[in-house]
Amino acid sequence: MPKRILLLFALLIPFPDQAEAIHLSQETQACLSCHMSITPGIVSDWQKSRHAITLPEEAVKKPPLERRVSTQRIDDPLKGVAVGCYECHSRNPEAHRDNFEHFGFKINVIVSPKDCAVCHPVEEEQFRDSKKANAHGNLAKNPFFTMLLETITGVKIVDLAELSIALQKPSAFTKQETCYSCHGTEVQVKGTKELETKLGKIKIPDLANWPNQGVGRINPDGSRGACSSCHPRHSFSIEIARKPFTCAQCHLEPDVPAWNVYQESKHGNIFLSKQSEWNFQAVPWRLGQDFQAPTCATCHNSLITTAAGDPIAQRTHDFGARLWVRLFGLIYSHPQPQKGDTSIIKNKDGLPLPTTLLGDPAPDYLIGPEEQKKRQAVVKGLCNGCHNRDWIGNHFAKLDNTLKEVDQMTLAATKLLVRAWQNGIADTFNPFDETIEQRWIRQWLFLANSVKFASAMSGAPDYTSFKYGWWEMTGNLREMRDKVY
Repeated sequence: MPKRILLLFALLIPFPDQAEAIHLSQETQACLSCHMSITPGIVSDWQKSRHAITLPEEAVKKPPLERRVSTQRIDDPLKGVAVGCYECHSRNPEAHRDNFEHFGFKINVIVSPKDCAVCHPVEEEQFRDSKKANAHGNLAKNPFFTMLLETITGVKIVDLAELSIALQKPSAFTKQETCYSCHGTEVQVKGTKELETKLGKIKIPDLANWPNQGVGRINPDGSRGACSSCHPRHSFSIEIARKPFTCAQCHLEPDVPAWNVYQESKHGNIFLSKQSEWNFQAVPWRLGQDFQAPTCATCHNSLITTAAGDPIAQRTHDFGARLWVRLFGLIYSHPQPQKGDTSIIKNKDGLPLPTTLLGDPAPDYLIGPEEQKKRQAVVKGLCNGCHNRDWIGNHFAKLDNTLKEVDQMTLAATKLLVRAWQNGIADTFNPFDETIEQRWIRQWLFLANSVKFASAMSGAPDYTSFKYGWWEMTGNLREMRDKVY
């Protein structure tokens, strides 16, 4: 169907009463004229979004603390129209390998962070250098993690005659379903393919490693990340992004038990009990007025003010920017990396890890004491919105002590593993495939992390004691010792 005819057809289609008031572009109306019947769920989701009812040129006029866009000016063709289908799916076509001709329009399949940066440049810049945006490369470019991934997810073939187990590398689909589901895939354009639709046959890009909404996804325009990981299509809701259910898509037990710990904590109890009374749409987000207990977004990235509007913490889309210590020990807790790209890190043994196997950090790649102190002050400022200094000081003192003691338990497990290698009980060719090696992984990846997260989030004593915590760490250590001696 020619573009001119489609635009004319779009003008004849009845839209909801709000359509005229929100100034849709002719191109977006043309998109809707078909997609209202082909993908009605997407259209309905978008119609309820802020994008559908807001003109960007009006959004930039709001006071700084109330603004949801960070660009300073809105240029054509976004002037005078709401942010609709065409305004997002037509950006930067020269960079998009997934751009294709679609009923007279040039359309990108995937909306990338670079496209969102037209209105949200500061957010995109912050995110671009974060660990989340680099999540795919931090996994794919690190041979230590890649071997771990392939060992635990690959198909195992058992030879009953020799009582041996052979490992097959995981397929591309298996990788998409496991670690890269959260870390993000590299979406590649293989060519084009033809689909039969209600409107006849259409040709679209044939994408490999798709669909995927991993936070570090590599997009066909070369950008890293997926804003839709937290702000899902097509509502791109700030409410959804602020609720911990979104973080729970990836941050859950056994390796990153933040969501599970949060549910059992005092803060989580308040959220689960009172969330229906909170205002998750407000910008800025006013402590005590819009919400009464922190969610993940409160501590990690949201713009938080007092009820009177005085800033407590500035908005950031680098979710590690307020963090001074990295709990997710690789293999031990350590200062946060200086850069989001952790694949560049090398410890003094030459391994791509932020610490040695015995716990010595790689300081050239990690933030120093002054930066740690600065970041901790921001988080303490958030805590101080509800708690007094004595409460806060004792909480962080407990956390420091817990990290130290848990790392000692990991060190004990590492020393037992080294002895097993020395005694020939396990080989060093693959440090993840034998029973005692997997016990070692369990010690730092599951059990130690459980205690650390529970301590940091001020609650969930079951996670520090019996469920996955000290009880399990002690038992796991004894089983490792029994295999060595």
